[in-house]
Amino acid sequence: MHEMTPVERAAAIAQGREADRLPCNPNVANGAARIYGCKISQFNTDPEVLAKAQIASYRRFGYDGVRIFTDLFAWAEAMGAKVTCPEDHTVDLAAPAVASVAAIDCLRPADPRKDGRLPVYLEAMDILLAAIGHEVGCSAGIVGPFTNAFFLYGVDESFRLMRKNPQAFHKLCRVSLETCLAYAEAAIGKGLSPTISEPMSSCTVVSPAAFREFSLPYLKELVDYIKSHGKSPVIHICGATKRIWHDIADLGVGGFSVDNVVNLKDCCLTIGHKTKILGHVDPASVMYGGTVVDVRRKTLQCILDAYDSPKGYVVMSGCSLPVETPLRNIDAMLQVVREVGYPVRPDTVRDMLDRLPSDGPEA
Repeated sequence: MHEMTPVERAAAIAQGREADRLPCNPNVANGAARIYGCKISQFNTDPEVLAKAQIASYRRFGYDGVRIFTDLFAWAEAMGAKVTCPEDHTVDLAAPAVASVAAIDCLRPADPRKDGRLPVYLEAMDILLAAIGHEVGCSAGIVGPFTNAFFLYGVDESFRLMRKNPQAFHKLCRVSLETCLAYAEAAIGKGLSPTISEPMSSCTVVSPAAFREFSLPYLKELVDYIKSHGKSPVIHICGATKRIWHDIADLGVGGFSVDNVVNLKDCCLTIGHKTKILGHVDPASVMYGGTVVDVRRKTLQCILDAYDSPKGYVVMSGCSLPVETPLRNIDAMLQVVREVGYPVRPDTVRDMLDRLPSDGPEA
């Protein structure tokens, strides 16, 4: 078939028609700077550069989804946290917004139209939609309220606060949520679908019990708000998540993006009837550090494990790709899904796997 636009592809698959391939999103993230030829630091101050880099990366690879998102810390920064901004690398947290329980009462929700880098993101959304919104789904990344709370108070300090003063930590999560809601409202008003990143909710980081007490209630409010405005958010949580799969799926989200440590087939069998599954080629050892054959092998195996997930499947990396990920490896992921086509024929995929060299040389 001819190469469809992502919008055409999604519509065909939703309607049970033949399509050119499965949806695929390698999650290039700030690596878009390498495609456009700019410094990552420019993303923090220049909405035109931020948008045009994402557009250039989408045009280069033809993947199924473009997101305005640069790092996890913009929302905490807009509420008073300090960040470091390297010239050509991703922003990092330098200092939390508050350093005492008493100071939590002084925190105020950020205004996304005025505070920190959030206005840069909002302006970039306009440019993105005008250029490619008619052919590909455009989203606005938001860090989840639980994760953002850690950046407002400090990661180690937040763990202690959860144990010693849970009421204060709930207060922190509440004001964090208000910022997330304000940003979601602004992004939806521009026509984008919010996506939520909640890395601190991982079972690798906190217990399922802690997740259900401190994260899930605020995550549910954010998801419900987004859904009430006609959008269906995708959630990504890093690390191990098996023990909270049903909690996430029962939120009624549009999709769940899983880390490469997750058993993809098991995830699809467990909650694939409730939500779309996205994932989960290893962004580090395979996409960044592997060969083209490694990428082909893992992408084919992911397709074989998840192609028939009832609510749908998107081929994706397990998290954002490292900035210096070889372009040939990103090309390889897209080439695999094009060769496989849609509907997926598992025997064909198995044959493609069998024909790969066993030692994984470059191709």
